[in-house]
Amino acid sequence: MVNITIDGRQVQAKEGSTVLQNAQALKIDIPTLCFHNEVSPFGACRLCTVEVKSNGRWKLAASCQAEVAKGMEVKTDTAKVKESRKLAAALLYYKYPTTAAVRDMASRLGVEVKEEKADGRDCILCGLCARTCHEIVKVDALRFQDRGLGRVVEEPKIEFVAANCIGCGSCAYVCPTGFVQMEALDDKRIIWNKAFKMAACKACGRYFAPVEQLEYISRTTGVAMDNLMTCTSCR
Repeated sequence: MVNITIDGRQVQAKEGSTVLQNAQALKIDIPTLCFHNEVSPFGACRLCTVEVKSNGRWKLAASCQAEVAKGMEVKTDTAKVKESRKLAAALLYYKYPTTAAVRDMASRLGVEVKEEKADGRDCILCGLCARTCHEIVKVDALRFQDRGLGRVVEEPKIEFVAANCIGCGSCAYVCPTGFVQMEALDDKRIIWNKAFKMAACKACGRYFAPVEQLEYISRTTGVAMDNLMTCTSCR
C-alpha cells in the first residue's frame, strides 16, 4: 500500500492501482467513455484527466492510466482539469455530433450542444469492445484495423474477424454509443452482420445462448455440451 492524496484527502492505495480506481472508491465523479473496471485502461477519450504532482511539478494525466506512487498528490477539479476535459469532449462532439452518449458528455462538461437529432451510433474508437473480446472472452474477434506492420488505412476502425466470433454479445454490452448492435430474430442472434443459431433450453425450450458460444465453452472447459443445454433459470 502507498499513501497518496486526492483532493486533500489522505488515501491508502494499493500498489499498481490507478488514480481513477482510487477516486471512484472515494465516490469522486470522473467522466469517461472508454473505461471499464473489468478490462485494461486505454486512455482513448481523455475525459478522465486529472492533475498529478510528479517531481515537484503538476501535470495533466489520464487518471485511468496513471498508476499511484508514494506521496502522489492528485487534484480532480481544478480549472486546468475542467478545461482539458471540456476540450476532449468538444473534439468528440465535433467528430460525432449526433451520437447521444457523446452529446450528453459534451453538454455535461460545458460544451455548447446544438439542438438536432441524436440518433447517431458512431464508433468512437474507445476500444472497449476489442479489449473485452481479447481479455475477457479471449477469442479475438475484434481488433483495431490500423494495427500491424505495413498496414495503412485512411481511418482507424474496428475489424471484425467473423471466424473467431462466438456471438456472446459482450461487445454490444460494453459499447458506450450503441454502435455495436445485437438483434434477436426467431432462433437466431445477429451481431456484426453475422447470424448465430441459438440453442434452446432442454428444460423450458427458451432460446438462451448461441450454439457457437456453448461449443466454445465446452471446448475450453471440458464440460460436455449436453450439460450446457439448460438456461440459468432452469438450472
